[in-house]
Amino acid sequence: MIRSVNARTVANLAIASALTVFLGGCGSMSLPSLSSNSSPEPVEPGVAPEMPASIRADEIVGRWGLASFQNPADRARTEAAARGQCKQPYVIGAGQSGGVVMHLADQATPQELRLKGSPSGKNYIGPPGPTPGEQDREIVSFDGRVLVTRFVDKDAAVRYGNMVYVRCAPRA
Repeated sequence: MIRSVNARTVANLAIASALTVFLGGCGSMSLPSLSSNSSPEPVEPGVAPEMPASIRADEIVGRWGLASFQNPADRARTEAAARGQCKQPYVIGAGQSGGVVMHLADQATPQELRLKGSPSGKNYIGPPGPTPGEQDREIVSFDGRVLVTRFVDKDAAVRYGNMVYVRCAPRA
């Protein structure tokens, strides 16, 4: 009797082990779907092509007086202060591939940036990539003589405020 109880226990353990191995193998197998409404693999959305800005790069290349403000009520005073900076102008250069050479926030070396449009009609200045990108600055207003920009990145926007560029008169 003792012998048959041991044999039964060993047989039960062997069956349980075999089922465990069999079921474990099923989890790693990929069986074809029998349903007719299987969905295709999700496709990763592509990056939308850059939209052209309504402001051309050659319109902002030049020498500019630069100042900034936080409070919109200070804009007129800030424009006057920017005009006073034309003795030491901020130079926006022309880039080799059609962009403009400017500084990014917290960068000591200027680099070529693009003027980019957006579906909302806003214009941005920034490196290639999605619009608006974290390193972009939004062009708040531009009338040919005064350019006002604001960084998209919230931290940079707080530190730098609204940047006011006033075109310096050409040298005589």
